[in-house]
Amino acid sequence: MNKNVIKQLVWNAIFFMILMFGTFWLVLKDQDPAELIEIAKGVDTKFLLVGFGAMLLYFAMEAWNIRNILRSFGEKESFWRAYKHTLIGFFFAAVTPGASGGQPIEVYYMTKDGISAGHGSLALLVQVCGVQISMMTLGIIGMFFNAGLLSGPLLTLVIIGLIVNGAALLLMWIAIFSPKLTKKIVHFFVGFIAKIGFKKVLEKRKDIDKSLEQYAKGSVYLKKHPKEFWACIFRVFIQFTCYFSVPYFVYKAFGLSEYSFVQIFAMQSLIFMATSALPIPGAIGASEATFLDLFGMVFGAELLRSATLLNRGITFYAFVFLTMLVVFVNNLLLGRKEKK
Repeated sequence: MNKNVIKQLVWNAIFFMILMFGTFWLVLKDQDPAELIEIAKGVDTKFLLVGFGAMLLYFAMEAWNIRNILRSFGEKESFWRAYKHTLIGFFFAAVTPGASGGQPIEVYYMTKDGISAGHGSLALLVQVCGVQISMMTLGIIGMFFNAGLLSGPLLTLVIIGLIVNGAALLLMWIAIFSPKLTKKIVHFFVGFIAKIGFKKVLEKRKDIDKSLEQYAKGSVYLKKHPKEFWACIFRVFIQFTCYFSVPYFVYKAFGLSEYSFVQIFAMQSLIFMATSALPIPGAIGASEATFLDLFGMVFGAELLRSATLLNRGITFYAFVFLTMLVVFVNNLLLGRKEKK
C-alpha cells in the first residue's frame, strides 16, 4: 500500500474521530449524567447481547457469500478467512466518505492472501448487487409502513436515497448485461467532461474500462451460476434483517413492548435508506439525527438519547473498533510473513 493511500486513510480516520466525538457531544449535551447512569442500570443486557449476536450474523452472511462465490472460481477460500476480509472491508468503508475505501482495500487484502484480484472484485460486485436489491426492497417496505411519518428533512433524505440507490442499481444492471452500450455511454460522458475543461479525466479512461470489464465478467458469472446468485440475494436479505432488528433488541432491553418487531424493523430500514447515499463516513451524525427524529415516539424523551447511542454502538461504533483491531493484527501477521 503506497504512502499516499496510507496518508489519505490517516486523514480519513482523524476526520472520522472528529465526527464521532462531535456526534456524541450533540446527542448527550442535554443529558443529565446521573440520569444516564440510572437508565444504564435498568437495561437488560441479554437483549443487547442478542443485538450484538445479530451483527455477528450480519457479517457471517456476507462472508458466506464471498466464500461461495470465490470457491465457484476455484479459489481456496475458507469461511473464517472470508469473515476476516468482510470485517476489514467494513472498517475501511466506515472511515472513508461514501464507504469508498471498503471494497478496493478488501480486494487488496484478498490478494495478500493469494486470491486473484479479478475474482475478489467480482465476488464483491455480486455481493453489492445483492445489497442494492435488498436495500431497495426493504427501504420501499419501510416507506409503506411509515408513510405517515415521512415529512420535512426525513422525506427529502429518503427521496434522495431512493433516487441515488435506484440509479446505482439500474446502472449496475445495465453495465452487467449491456457492457458495450455502457462503454459507449461512459466514453461519451468522459469525452464531454474533457471538452468542457476537465482534461485530466481522460487519464482515468483505462481504469474506467477495467472496471467495465469486471461488470462484463459479472454477466458471465450470473449466467453460469444463477442459483448461487439468488442464494446470495437470499443471504443478503438475512444479513439486513439482522441489521434492522437491532433497534428492536435495544427496545426490549429497556423493557418496552408497545411497538411490534415489524414496526421497528420498518423504521430502521427507512433510516438506512435515508442515510445510505450521504457522502459521510459511516453516515455519522445523519444516522443519529434521523434515529432521534423517527424513534422519539417509540422510546420517549427520557430513553431516546440512550437508545440512540446503544443502537449505533451495537450496529456501528463497537464494530469499527473491533474491526480496527482485526486490521492491526492482520497487518502484524502479514509483516511477519513478508519478513520470512
